[in-house]
Amino acid sequence: MRTALVLLLLLALASIAGTLVPQIPNSPERVAQFIDAHELLGAFYLRAGLFDVFGAWWFGLITALLFTSLVACLLPRSRAHLRAMRQRPVQARELDAMPLVREVTVLAPPEAAAEAAARVLRRRRFRVAVEGTAVAAEKGALREAGSLIFHWAFVLVLIGAIVGKGTGYTGRAAIVEGQTWTDASLNYDPTHLRLGRYFDGSFSGLGLRLTDYRDAWDPRTALPRTFESHLDLLDEQGATVGTAVASVNHPVRYGPLRIFQYGFGWAPALQASKDGTVIADGPVLMSQETAPAGRSQLSQPWTGFLKLPEVRPQTDMAVDLELWPDGRGFLFPGMPMFDANAPLIRYRIWEGKLLDPSKASLDTRFMHVTHQGFMWMDSVVDLDRGCIAGGPASGQVTGAACPEGVDPALTLSFTALPHYSVLQVSKDVGVPIVLGAAILIVLGLLAALYTSRRKLWVRADADGEGSRLIFGGLALQRRAQFEGEFARAADAVVAAAGGPMARETVTAP
Repeated sequence: MRTALVLLLLLALASIAGTLVPQIPNSPERVAQFIDAHELLGAFYLRAGLFDVFGAWWFGLITALLFTSLVACLLPRSRAHLRAMRQRPVQARELDAMPLVREVTVLAPPEAAAEAAARVLRRRRFRVAVEGTAVAAEKGALREAGSLIFHWAFVLVLIGAIVGKGTGYTGRAAIVEGQTWTDASLNYDPTHLRLGRYFDGSFSGLGLRLTDYRDAWDPRTALPRTFESHLDLLDEQGATVGTAVASVNHPVRYGPLRIFQYGFGWAPALQASKDGTVIADGPVLMSQETAPAGRSQLSQPWTGFLKLPEVRPQTDMAVDLELWPDGRGFLFPGMPMFDANAPLIRYRIWEGKLLDPSKASLDTRFMHVTHQGFMWMDSVVDLDRGCIAGGPASGQVTGAACPEGVDPALTLSFTALPHYSVLQVSKDVGVPIVLGAAILIVLGLLAALYTSRRKLWVRADADGEGSRLIFGGLALQRRAQFEGEFARAADAVVAAAGGPMARETVTAP
């Protein structure tokens, strides 16, 4: 047990290190920043495995040693407890030497008095053994059983965590209203997909369709009340098999998956056309920067970008976007934006060479700004000239409309403003094991703390026509509480044996 305590201390210290030091599986960008800022210390942390504590070989070794130590300690204790449960209570020879002693003469003869004592003690849930006119009883085996359950449950926690985290995965899925998402590796955000070390690569293939995203805010404090994603559940063939609502602290369980409401955002639907041919069409997922101190996060605009590679020979284009879901938020900075209301987008058009065609980031080092302006819902922007080619012009904000009679070659349209929902999807078969182990830990702890082992003996000796009963009691824990229980049990035995014949003697050495 001492070895297990030392290993638990080491495990706790390692967990503290894994909490304070940025971890590669959780935040690789923070690890890179730490190494850049602390070159020597970062190199040491990297070689020591402190950037991936829970995957380091030494953390696994501590866990394995703790598991071995616990099992090596618990097996002999469990065998000893089972043997003790099968054995009958042992008779005591010298009752006068017990911490609690009581003598009383009763009307019943010795044999009847012993039977009455055994009957009373059994009703009080003592384990009883009778030898002639001597009765041995004991109680409180649940204390040791609770202690064993408590410690075996820790082994179950280790097994559940290793199996669940090792063979499962956790990732984030961003789904736009009306769109369908399938549980496959390519559909996760790669920066937030964490695979278990023993994951076999088989995703479930189940699907989700976000039919509606809803939220509610307190208009006085701008604090959230509810976030809800209304989902259609799809099987591997894409057929709808049910519906569900994912909300904060109320995950959806679908097959082997657990689906949590993690975040939300706006995804303006944009369509880019070149000479009448659509070259890009779909929602653009926007993100927010953290609001400065003293300002509501709801007042922050949303940012994103759209990349248009090779719109001209040897020339790429990108449109940098800044969205105010409620257009009044642009006119009145600091105003919280709860819902879509005359949404406004400020855009900048970049031309040059795109270094990265992915949707992860926009690198404009080899690009330059050609135009910038504003667009409302249903506006059409001429990307070549940076003017409004169709839809509401709203000249007070967006600037001049394009001259009439000139058909734009390259356009960008703002057609709709749906929400998107960020869901955290995880597969962890160890969750039921850990939950069951947690329940066992609580039950075992309660049993170990609130029960105690105590023993009681009764011997009936002939005394004329009646019997002289000698009681002896011993409590291994909670001795003060046992004194009252001992007195009540002795009174009940005396009453069952016909009552006292003469004055009794009570001693408490």
